[in-house]
Amino acid sequence: QLQASGGGLVQAGGSLRLSCTASGRTFSQYTMAWFRQAPGKEREFVAVIDGSASRNDYADSVWGRFTISRDNAKNQVYLQLSSLNPEDTAVYYCAAGMSFTVRPRQYDFWGQGTQVTVSS
Repeated sequence: QLQASGGGLVQAGGSLRLSCTASGRTFSQYTMAWFRQAPGKEREFVAVIDGSASRNDYADSVWGRFTISRDNAKNQVYLQLSSLNPEDTAVYYCAAGMSFTVRPRQYDFWGQGTQVTVSS
């Protein structure tokens, strides 16, 4: 089970830190990712990190602005959002899977989502 938190309303140029807490004892075995979905749009990949935090990847649209990290001792994965703009407004979801991939269908477990709203 995944529980995402940390969303909110922020002005353009601002920052937020999203957290996702996982239950269970095998957290470090899972690749963790963040996706987002804006109204009327499909869910899109944002960032991914492997189980040992040795590898990560980002969508071009967030490269250099967002940072994914994890703390396996706490069963948590984070997404630091910086230099936010209104186009980043979406519901952000964390996901867990066994493959390092940007494809949402490859992920087995999903959090409930947390809303991020960026005002101009």
